[in-house]
Amino acid sequence: MAIKMRVLCYPEKKKLLAIGNMIKAEYDLNVNSVDRIPPAYSCDKERIVILAINLKGALPDDYRLFVRELTKVRAANVAILTAGDDVAVEKTKELLREAGTNVIDNVKHIKMGLFDSKVTDAEKADILAWVEEIKGALN
Repeated sequence: MAIKMRVLCYPEKKKLLAIGNMIKAEYDLNVNSVDRIPPAYSCDKERIVILAINLKGALPDDYRLFVRELTKVRAANVAILTAGDDVAVEKTKELLREAGTNVIDNVKHIKMGLFDSKVTDAEKADILAWVEEIKGALN
C-alpha cells in the first residue's frame, strides 16, 4: 500500500539524505519525497513527514519558521529521527503541537560522526523497523 510520506533533512548532511533516500527506495515514494528544510516543494496533505535532524540546543530561524507552518493540513503526522540532543527535539515537538499537527512520540535516535555518510546494514534494518512501527500505529 502506497503512503504519502516525505523525509525532510536539517541540516543537509550526507547521512541524513542517505537515510531519506533509503526510506524513499524502500517505500517507493515520489521523486520529491526527500528534501532539505525548507523544502523546494511545500508539504501538502502528507500522511507522514519524517524530520531527520541533527540539531543541538537553540533552533535556527529557518528551521523554526518551517516547523511552525507544519499544520495538520500540510502534515497529518510528524515523526522525528535525530542525531542531535533532546533539547532540540523537545523544542521541535512543542512547535509542532502549537501548529496543530500530530507529533509521534516515538523519536528515533541515531549516531552520526563528523564525516559519517554511510548507513550500515544494522542501522538500515533498525530505521526501517521504526518506520514500520510508525506506519502500524497510524492504521
